[in-house]
Amino acid sequence: MRSLTTTTTSAAATAANARKKKEAKVSDEDFQLPIVCDADTLRSLIRRKKSVRVVDVRKAEDYQREHIPTAVSLPLARVLENDQPERIVAFLEELGISDSTPVVVYDDTFGALAARVAWTFQYVGHDNTALLEMTFKQWKEIGLETEKQQRTFPRARHSLSIKKDISVDASYVEAAAKSKLSTLLVDSRERLNYLTEHIPGARNIPYTMVGSEDSILRKAEELKRLIENRGITNDAEIITYCGSVGTLSGLTYYALKLAGFKNVKLYPKSFKEWKALGKPKEEFKDATYWDLSAE
Repeated sequence: MRSLTTTTTSAAATAANARKKKEAKVSDEDFQLPIVCDADTLRSLIRRKKSVRVVDVRKAEDYQREHIPTAVSLPLARVLENDQPERIVAFLEELGISDSTPVVVYDDTFGALAARVAWTFQYVGHDNTALLEMTFKQWKEIGLETEKQQRTFPRARHSLSIKKDISVDASYVEAAAKSKLSTLLVDSRERLNYLTEHIPGARNIPYTMVGSEDSILRKAEELKRLIENRGITNDAEIITYCGSVGTLSGLTYYALKLAGFKNVKLYPKSFKEWKALGKPKEEFKDATYWDLSAE
């Protein structure tokens, strides 16, 4: 009887070890990141080596000064100057990012720059991309590791698979604004800018409201409450835009996704293009104190 018990225990231990090895393999090769990656998870992935690519989107000189360990540099300016899908895929390959590589993006600008780059990666087909929950400044303030070594990795191969369902252009926005059916426009600029002029029918969720003191985005339930208080429901198609290149609205895009809203799109050229094209605008005249409040 004792022998049978020992054999059974040994078999169970062997099975458990096999599961652990399998889980470790999945974690390293196929780990699916959440929308926002916490610092502990990122540090664990970094320690495993090669299981994650950390992308620093600050200016090159800031990266060179110091950065999160193993991070590679891809300043937002390079992305905006080379925003053709084929060029973005070339950047991914240059940074050693294959289709299966988990990617975590960070900045030092309350998450807006990181959001724009993360969205761009996902637009060309790299779904497994997350925002780091904090800025680099916050990372340092809590005493986490940094390095000065400029990292490079072997070139990888990455496919191109454009996700047309997360991006819209001016003509699409104009048609949506005219239809006023199940599509809602969300202006991510500060309240006064929104009141001065905005795309007709747009609702205002200022980017300043989606974050908290210790995280680039609030908790999911807080965001859901904030968004629903704007009269936005989960059955709507939601288009976010901001003032120029989709950074602030990129952050709002991820706030909506984190809150559980499924059908969210970004208008990356945003209000700057809208005005340049001479599209219709709406404004609030004689705004009161309460109009100026985003609450």
